[in-house]
Amino acid sequence: MVSSKAVLGLCAGVSATLFIGYCIYFDKKRHNDPDFKKKLRERRRAQKAASSSGKRCKTVFPDMKDHEAVQRFFLQEIQLGEELLAAGDLENGVDHLCNAVAVCGQPNDLLQVLQQTLQPEVFHLLVKRLPTVAPRLMKAQTSNASLQEDDVE
Repeated sequence: MVSSKAVLGLCAGVSATLFIGYCIYFDKKRHNDPDFKKKLRERRRAQKAASSSGKRCKTVFPDMKDHEAVQRFFLQEIQLGEELLAAGDLENGVDHLCNAVAVCGQPNDLLQVLQQTLQPEVFHLLVKRLPTVAPRLMKAQTSNASLQEDDVE
């Protein structure tokens, strides 16, 4: 007859083997993803830029006429904001979320989602900072327009 300790040990061994197999399978699947290296480089570049920029990072807004660039910028800012908030850097995290709201096509919908997902104090900080983003966005757009005019000449 098999003792209960032996059965328990066997179950633990099988469970550990299955878990390790599960981890190896998904790690291999993740590494074989064609966009993995691209996403990893972008994430590392963003983290490096966020850490080396000091207290506030200088944001380069995309050309608002280029829908693809705006969409990439939006997704990048949301991801950066979430990562910085998760790391405990509220100031920079909120700044990046403000940038995302500024370029968003439907900011009210995004603000409703953020209100439901963020902590109340973080959301209030976000709402408090939003008015400061619009002038930066306008300044970036006017400087982009003047650069384009200089290119034409």
